[in-house]
Amino acid sequence: MEIKLSVHISETKTTIEFNDLQGVINILDEAKEITLDQPAVYILLKDHTIISIGKSEAGTFQNELDFNKIITVAPSWDIELDYLVQQFITEAVENDIKLANIPEIKTKIPASYKKTVTSYNNEVLFVLEKFGYHLKHHEEPKKAKDKPAKARHKWTKEVSQIEFFIDARGCRATALWHKRNEMLLKAGATMMPEPSLNKDGSLGFSAKMGQRIREDHKDKVKNFVTTEDIILKSVNEVGLFLYFGGTNSWLELIDANGKTLNEWTVVD
Repeated sequence: MEIKLSVHISETKTTIEFNDLQGVINILDEAKEITLDQPAVYILLKDHTIISIGKSEAGTFQNELDFNKIITVAPSWDIELDYLVQQFITEAVENDIKLANIPEIKTKIPASYKKTVTSYNNEVLFVLEKFGYHLKHHEEPKKAKDKPAKARHKWTKEVSQIEFFIDARGCRATALWHKRNEMLLKAGATMMPEPSLNKDGSLGFSAKMGQRIREDHKDKVKNFVTTEDIILKSVNEVGLFLYFGGTNSWLELIDANGKTLNEWTVVD
């Protein structure tokens, strides 16, 4: 497995960001006062031993357990926190890690979502292992290469000529995947004026990323309508720019015949 990351390390905090807006891991050594800027899965440790796993909303983190380190995982928008925390708990229990405050009722992960959650779970555990935090025992490598759970998409010259239309979350736009690493958003696209806020009134990760992308192209926008063609780096960036994410943009880009960009490009 190979994963590209951005890592920022200070005396008391390590921040690990996945590429392509796929989530953020924070490792905090001083667990006195902790404020979460978005909902996240947490892993509590006492002297490097995992003692609890759970889910927390944005805001001030509170827990009655005695811990001196916390790991938080804020996944990409398409990963449900309830399913991810259940996957972490199941992994820990199966590997004989004794946890406090395990929910009596397990969250049932839908079969259609199981592969996606498991794949993301494995990526996070892989990264944590490299930083010295183990939630699972090592297994012998499999001879056959597992198919990746996360959908992969392939750019072609044919698809680069097709206009795809977006009508989602109050936004209307036309876009082309005109180069392998570029999306062309045509002038006249209407944008969501303001992002949704977390329960505590703060901005989530996707909203912040959307605002950052908008700032890069503010000279081509007037009254939340694009005045020129704009080049963006990916389908995810198109969604973040227009409506701050919150939905699978591969399914929101639809051609004149009703066929999605996902259907055109997904690799089985």
